[in-house]
Amino acid sequence: MIATLLFSLQMMAGLFLLLLGGVGFIQDKRFFSSAPAQTQAVVPASKPERFPGQHAVGWVMILLAFAFMGGAIVLGAWDGIQNGFGFWQFALRFFAMLMLLKAFDVLFFDWYLLCNAGLNFFPHFYPETKAVLGRHLFGYNRKTHLLHILLFPVASAALAWICTLF
Repeated sequence: MIATLLFSLQMMAGLFLLLLGGVGFIQDKRFFSSAPAQTQAVVPASKPERFPGQHAVGWVMILLAFAFMGGAIVLGAWDGIQNGFGFWQFALRFFAMLMLLKAFDVLFFDWYLLCNAGLNFFPHFYPETKAVLGRHLFGYNRKTHLLHILLFPVASAALAWICTLF
């Protein structure tokens, strides 16, 4: 159980790194595709680099983010194989990891950063968003979150099945 929590934390770090790389360093409107319409409307298409290599730093952060998140799944599988996990143990581990990641997404990204302007994250990089952010945005993407949650058991089962082949 502790290993599953650590792998989940690794995925959360990766997701935050993905957000920071895209929003803070690459600064391209494409990274706002899942943002509320009001936010998308005020974000410019792109921003010039604040320092040479800023966009490259952002792409490196995104690659590291995918490595963190993918690595957590690989480590979770490897640990389970080493400990003789069966299908249901793997499925439960991956489901827990995905649900904890989703909880982090909803509570930290949506509620804190987006709706409560936590640490002025988005306005720091995009001052034009300050006027449109607020608590009224919470839940704007609930259908997407629910779809993800409905797909988690299928993804968990698929990963568990793959792990039992080893």
